[in-house]
Amino acid sequence: MGPSWLKDAVFYEVYPQSFYDSNGDGIGDLEGIIRKLEYIRDLGCNAVWLNPIYDSPFKDAGYDVRDYRKVAPRYGTMEDACRLFRRAHDLGMHVLMDLIPGHTSEEHPWFLESQKAERNRWSDRYIWTDSWFHGAPGMLYIGGESERDGTYILNFFKCQPALNYGFLHPSASWQLPADHPEAIATREAIKDIMRFWLDAGCDGFRVDMADSLVKMDDARKHGTCAVWRNVREMLDREYPEAAMISEWSAPELSLNAGFHMDFYLNHDGNGYESLLRDVRDGRDRSYFRKDAEDRDIRRFLDEYEAWYASTRETGYISLMTGNHDIPRCAPRMSIRELKLAYAVLLTLPGVPFVYYGDEIGMRYRVLPTKEGGYTRTGSRTPMQWQAGKNLGFSEAAEKDLYLPVDPSEDAPTVEEQERDPDSLLRCVRDILELRHRFEDLQSDGAYETVVGEKDQPYVYRRGSLLMAVNPEGRSQCVMLPEAVRQMVYRIGEASVTGECLQLPAQSFAVLKVQTHTKD
Repeated sequence: MGPSWLKDAVFYEVYPQSFYDSNGDGIGDLEGIIRKLEYIRDLGCNAVWLNPIYDSPFKDAGYDVRDYRKVAPRYGTMEDACRLFRRAHDLGMHVLMDLIPGHTSEEHPWFLESQKAERNRWSDRYIWTDSWFHGAPGMLYIGGESERDGTYILNFFKCQPALNYGFLHPSASWQLPADHPEAIATREAIKDIMRFWLDAGCDGFRVDMADSLVKMDDARKHGTCAVWRNVREMLDREYPEAAMISEWSAPELSLNAGFHMDFYLNHDGNGYESLLRDVRDGRDRSYFRKDAEDRDIRRFLDEYEAWYASTRETGYISLMTGNHDIPRCAPRMSIRELKLAYAVLLTLPGVPFVYYGDEIGMRYRVLPTKEGGYTRTGSRTPMQWQAGKNLGFSEAAEKDLYLPVDPSEDAPTVEEQERDPDSLLRCVRDILELRHRFEDLQSDGAYETVVGEKDQPYVYRRGSLLMAVNPEGRSQCVMLPEAVRQMVYRIGEASVTGECLQLPAQSFAVLKVQTHTKD
């Protein structure tokens, strides 16, 4: 199952440029993260995932890497990164870097050399066709930008040329097989970058677009999976406590390919989307909405239960409150709806992730694009720490901020919610305390669906604990198994009468269950 520390890990995703500005230039930095590590720890998150901090032109917010071994000056220095790792370790925390193995910036020295007409050691580090006149059917490509006679393949934006891991089934002279020495050289270069950061003190990597390495791969991603198995062999041998999580959302593939965790991403029509973000044509069918249309937990469970059953011995499925690529749930969802959603997400098996600001209900805002964010920009606004100037994020002038803070009079802040015993922040902290206290709630604890049908509360068991949630706007009753029961935690006035667990409208309960035994 991987590093032992993942058993009780809860991650907090930090978007560096929006978390805390320590020097007043309007953008978050590493020193700012260091100053707020104790806040993250006290929330109940004992691990951090950092979005990219590498040197970059920032045409895609740092996912266009210009130098993997240099910290972007906007964030600080390499020494600042090492201090962050050391301070996290002093606090009993771990830190994952964001690894971008599939592409670099068009300004990366490798690509600048690869563009040249004369062949050199980097000519095949990227994927090029054999003529300026030949594109690449079925793939994104750019022509007319280089002295080299060819077009180059992209992974996403124009600024992100794809690194060359070869093709599973080459069909043109310019397509190298995945076992070609030049494709292997790309893999080895990425392994060396991983070694560099692990030696500096980081504890592993979240891997961006992990399924996109070998091109024209089949549905089972045989070529890309082979690359990651090779990487995992290196980690097991040289860095056995280093962890990897994939941006893949196909745990049956990714976990068997060597990843320790795989994100359950918000994909169109999948189970995760059905819980929080199922909005189409003005209709909101999200399971946790009080007034959801056609509410049905099976839309989540049919996918989740199959994945869990097939991967529980090989790795973890990671559920998240949100991330930097999808809209925040607030203000579309109420605080009560968020409490119920987070209570479930944070008590299911696997290693959970909390996106910065979700714990206080930061809101999605419609904003102009920033650094390639487009519709994602509104989920990347500055963290809201306290009332006053820039909500405590920065001492910079408002015009100099990386993104504007929420101008609403009722914008949620950490300071305000610390004082409110009924706040979302307090709720998240309580649930995470529960998760750390009860081993049954941790990453590899057992899971069983007890009630998982349409129009019924969702009830599931984790060892000796029974969780039940009723997101409806009406009270419901669940008949409990014959057992001795103790209410451990609740949202709302849930109660037990005889064999009935009474769940008022929009409530959640955790029960300690111990089956009677005969003398």
